[in-house]
Amino acid sequence: MLFVSLPVADLARSRAFFHGIGYRFDDRVCDGDALCLVLGDTHYAMLLRREVFAAFTPRTVADATQTSEVLVGVSARTRDTVDTVVDGALAAGGTEVRAPVVEGDHLYARAYADLDGHIWEVMWMDRGRPEAPS
Repeated sequence: MLFVSLPVADLARSRAFFHGIGYRFDDRVCDGDALCLVLGDTHYAMLLRREVFAAFTPRTVADATQTSEVLVGVSARTRDTVDTVVDGALAAGGTEVRAPVVEGDHLYARAYADLDGHIWEVMWMDRGRPEAPS
């Protein structure tokens, strides 16, 4: 299992944003301090109120709208899904952070910043190609 924890300013706003893109939450693990965003069968992002996130680290919590502390990469099943997810994020208030990456006919990626500035890269790769990671 993989859990990536991210600080957020407003849980309700974050829930609406990611739900609008098409993500779901594991409500068994959601409460007034955290949301469990389902990224895959065993992959999750824990969206934590900034104060709760701060309790897990002795370091200053970064303001992701001003700095980049992490890039979260998620795979998409198809190239069209990349556009669907990123276009949905933009429609929900996110911002596109760079031009799409296109490598021939085997890799396509776009990236957006969510409402708290965290950068999410959505990528499709033709996994049937010999150079694709398994």
